[in-house]
Amino acid sequence: MTRKLILSSPLLEITISRLCQELIENQINGIETVILGLQPRGIYFAERIAKELSKHLEKAPSVGKIDATFFRDDYRRRETVSPNSTDVPFLIENKRVILVDDVLATGRMVRAALDAMNSFGRPAKVELCVLIDRIYNRDLPINADYVGKSVNTLPTEKVLVEWTEQGHEADRIWLIPQPE
Repeated sequence: MTRKLILSSPLLEITISRLCQELIENQINGIETVILGLQPRGIYFAERIAKELSKHLEKAPSVGKIDATFFRDDYRRRETVSPNSTDVPFLIENKRVILVDDVLATGRMVRAALDAMNSFGRPAKVELCVLIDRIYNRDLPINADYVGKSVNTLPTEKVLVEWTEQGHEADRIWLIPQPE
């Protein structure tokens, strides 16, 4: 099986714009919204969301990035651990936090990110925004509030997101077979 293109420009830009409109529609009056991108690839999507929101809001939401490596339930089972940086230059106490990741698969990374967020305060509300939802692959009962595209995948397949910010020539999302 060869890799299959799931999403690319200009449909990707339309999807991001639609997600931002949903985020704006669901704002909570009187509560500040902040965005936290999950390391490593969710940060690129978080920046895109923030950039699009800044076009439509008087005050653009603050953006941070959070690494949940040491909060994962398989952390001690891995032979090598390569954590990324966490940069949350604000408290999340009593704020609406939009947790952003590129792909939602098993839900374990989101659970770990929720634990990692505790160091920065107690939010008023946490909402999950993902670009790709790998349906039927969940290990934990976690669902996204905002989904760019739902994709039915086999356990032997992987979703690969390529961003221009990572040095790729274009933004593309692929479904690729995993070696068994």
